[in-house]
Amino acid sequence: MPRVRIYTTRVCPYCLAAKELLRQKGVAFEEIDLTDPPEARVRLQEQTGRATVPQIFIGEKHVGGFDDLKALDHRGELDRLLQGA
Repeated sequence: MPRVRIYTTRVCPYCLAAKELLRQKGVAFEEIDLTDPPEARVRLQEQTGRATVPQIFIGEKHVGGFDDLKALDHRGELDRLLQGA
């Protein structure tokens, strides 16, 4: 299974929903809290082009935020991605 990283903040409901979806799938993930310092969030925005959290990476692939993760799941693509296919 590829490494899963999720960039979050402490007060983000979409972050909680994304983590719950991953937990339901039995996926271990690394959580990177961007609440402080703000410079970390700026670096993530430069990398992804997005200013919102969560931002989720599966392996080296940036899949986006919670809505993107949920859409992958609904299309049946998330499980394949998590298996490294």
